[in-house]
Amino acid sequence: MSQNDSGATTTNARILVIDDEAHLRELLEITLIKMGLDVDTAESLEGARRFLSKHSYSLVLTDMRLPDGSGLEMVEEVNAQYRATPIAVITAFGSADNAVVALKAGAFDYVSKPVALDQLRKLVRSALQMQHVKPTEEVAIVSATPSSPSFLIGQSSEIQHVRAQISRLARSMAPVIITGESGSGKELAAREIHRNSPRADKPFIAVNCGAIPEALMEAEFFGYRKGAFTGAVDDRDGFFQAANGGTLMLDEVADLPLAMQVKLLRAIQERRVRKVGATIEEAVDVRILSATHQNLEACVNEGKFRQDLYYRLNVIELVLPPLRQRLNDVSELANSILLKLGVPGYPVSLTESALSALQSYDFPGNVRELENILERAAAFANDGSIEVIDLGLRGSTRASVADKFTSVSVEQIQQMESTDTVGLNKPASVLLPELPCSLPAFLEHIEREVIRAALLKTRNNRTQAAELLGVSFRQLRYSIQKLKIHDVEAD
Repeated sequence: MSQNDSGATTTNARILVIDDEAHLRELLEITLIKMGLDVDTAESLEGARRFLSKHSYSLVLTDMRLPDGSGLEMVEEVNAQYRATPIAVITAFGSADNAVVALKAGAFDYVSKPVALDQLRKLVRSALQMQHVKPTEEVAIVSATPSSPSFLIGQSSEIQHVRAQISRLARSMAPVIITGESGSGKELAAREIHRNSPRADKPFIAVNCGAIPEALMEAEFFGYRKGAFTGAVDDRDGFFQAANGGTLMLDEVADLPLAMQVKLLRAIQERRVRKVGATIEEAVDVRILSATHQNLEACVNEGKFRQDLYYRLNVIELVLPPLRQRLNDVSELANSILLKLGVPGYPVSLTESALSALQSYDFPGNVRELENILERAAAFANDGSIEVIDLGLRGSTRASVADKFTSVSVEQIQQMESTDTVGLNKPASVLLPELPCSLPAFLEHIEREVIRAALLKTRNNRTQAAELLGVSFRQLRYSIQKLKIHDVEAD
């Protein structure tokens, strides 16, 4: 086995090209032969079916318009009868909708007319690499080792369904949108798709779209030339160039401003980007995975997200279940997380009652919350044994703790102020809770009530409330989000 100048392995890999234009068939055949491949060509669906009945192919490449039918028919036939054979389509220039339809039907990838030969070669190499990747059913998607606690750990039917979907999605180059609640593991799922794909040895770049200032977005995504703007002292690649040949994950894609959505749509459709300050575009080969906890369809209806970009990204949807729907996996997840948190020679473990409490909890923050709970509990645990009280669970546990002590509530402060007996700045007594209790939950309860009291006094003016509490506006905003405090209304 050797390699030729085009970088393809000279094996007996065979490609089937289906197109009714003789000159295009000839161009594709010459290009593929130069890559060291065997090539068969057909000008119709009927001719292609005869070849498929006689030979096995590493790739089928079909035009979308054929004299006796549609390339979409061939996509469906190959996926139904020759599941191990990837099929790609050739679409007319500007027919992005056809490409999306083909990808939804199961096409591996697509190229647009006029066919760019460098793009064609990349597509073929990706297809050939697929022949050397073991099916994901034969290997563990993730290793449940102490060094890599994973959302994908677990044996519940829900997580097994996710793993099965990933095994199929990894073989395609189609865009995937990963949806699920915050903390459910969307980025990890994207990494698993990449790791099990032919692009596994190429870069995986994850970008949080909500964390980039709008003024810098174009430069961050597409790069810039030296002197393009003040501060551009050198040429710099963007996220697309950094992910070239691999996978680009757009996390929280719903947060993209509309102006950037237009530019992103063009980059995805044309597979070319122009750096800020450049005059020419450059080709990029990137698979797009996107993720959001928002309802993108609702964002489209509200005019916050472009419909054409939505259809471009939402070719295939992978839905991640919240942890509360697979509580049977909590034990395995917890053990893996604790192994990672433990110090060598000083293991940390859950008591049966603590594990039972976790399995009865609804986890509004999902796996990320489980990690935070266990990290905090491990710090409070005596002799490496985590008890229920160490968990400091919210919800029902928090309510039971609140019943054990008396604090100044918003309603009490409102009543006190109406009688002019006490103000927020005047001392108020807080009774200690009955022991045993959860200290984190107790302090959280106190913090929540004090913040709500300050918001009530300032009529929900957060800037003034921060001044009353002696904290910065940013600190107050963080606490409000952490404690899930809503605007306070006077009765």
